[in-house]
Amino acid sequence: MSVLPRVLSVVLALLAVALPASAQTMRVGVVDTQRAVMETEDGLRMQATLKKLFDSRQRELDKKQEDLQKEKDDLDKQRDVLSKVAFAKRADKWQREMVQLQTVFVEYNKELQKKQGELTQPIFQKAMNIIRRVATQEGFDLVVDKQAVPYSRSDLDVTDRVITLYNQGGPAEDTTKAPVKSGGAAASAPKPLTPPTLTPPSVPK
Repeated sequence: MSVLPRVLSVVLALLAVALPASAQTMRVGVVDTQRAVMETEDGLRMQATLKKLFDSRQRELDKKQEDLQKEKDDLDKQRDVLSKVAFAKRADKWQREMVQLQTVFVEYNKELQKKQGELTQPIFQKAMNIIRRVATQEGFDLVVDKQAVPYSRSDLDVTDRVITLYNQGGPAEDTTKAPVKSGGAAASAPKPLTPPTLTPPSVPK
């Protein structure tokens, strides 16, 4: 037996002796907090509400971008017809509209993030209360987030039980009426909108 394993064995033995009995018998539970929030009925409704808002805002951005693209194409066709002054004036107007579209894009993304926070908070709080209840019932001294540890035994995972108890307790709020759909875990943040990708018209020299 090499020196290093012997040293490690001695250190572990000393730690076991030094730890109080309560620490040695501590019961630890595991919960996937994100799934415990997102896969509840309220969480699924919240995701549906966010998707509806996302799709609406994305359609608006796509329409504005399509209109600007048409305007640019028309402007390019008239490059040799318009005077340099007239062309530059229209190109400048197009640039201002493009900047405005970029601003709207940023505002819409902020709106999605704010809406998610408003819808998620009551669901999260209710899930945390249920996790504390389960910990008390199971005699857990500590419940850790599954994403924070590299490994955990499956029998210590209480995520499914938390979701079941949450759904049995009724909705966290009644502001969203979107239908509940089954599915896997959702992302913890709303999908970002597609940014405008238009190429500005070049003013003739």
